Amino acid sequence: MKVLIVLTSHDKLGDTGHKTGFWVEEFAAPYYVLADAGVEVTLASPKGGKPPIDPSSEAPGAQTEATKRYYDDKALQQKLSQTVKLSDVKAEDFDAVFYPGGHGPLWDLTESEDSIRLLEEFEKQRKPIAAVCHAPAVFAKVKKGDGEPLVKGKNVTGFTNTEEEAVKLTEVVPFLVEDKLKALGGHYSKVEDWQPHVVRDGRLITGQNPASSEGAAEELLRLMNK
Repeated sequence: MKVLIVLTSHDKLGDTGHKTGFWVEEFAAPYYVLADAGVEVTLASPKGGKPPIDPSSEAPGAQTEATKRYYDDKALQQKLSQTVKLSDVKAEDFDAVFYPGGHGPLWDLTESEDSIRLLEEFEKQRKPIAAVCHAPAVFAKVKKGDGEPLVKGKNVTGFTNTEEEAVKLTEVVPFLVEDKLKALGGHYSKVEDWQPHVVRDGRLITGQNPASSEGAAEELLRLMNK
């Protein structure tokens, strides 16, 4: 089995002067869930090369067994520094796609024509699509074959408005993930802030926050093994 993991190339946190990128836990945990199961994982990003890490995800309180494993894994760090360009990727070469979060995707992957094209191809080819935390934002402009939003009528989750308030970035982000998913016609659900919550509707899998990343990858694996 082959899975594509798509990471952000965006490193500016709005006009704050601070950096952002992808969230280490949301990349590391799914990567190891898939790789340990024998899945061949390809890493891609809009610009290719090394994607930026959100500095906040490297704070002591954000560490898990998966992130500790990543920091000791020189081979994976090397692989991460050489992501392929999203424009060179085709859905037909993979069995599923996974988007980790971090705030970066809100700026680049939501607008990326290559990402939108890719997701629409995965949907057309009836292949699983997974996104966690801020990454469900990448569905903002993705349409199904009938021209309706990908998430319309689907049970979905993603980073909550209250979680965004807790990290004090409500006024910084281009939009709130919870509000956007609802506006697109998604049937949005959530649990208590920072608790694991994974939703699968057909071939679409979404996770609420970093604590949901491992569970989202496990759900993706189950779906691919059906």
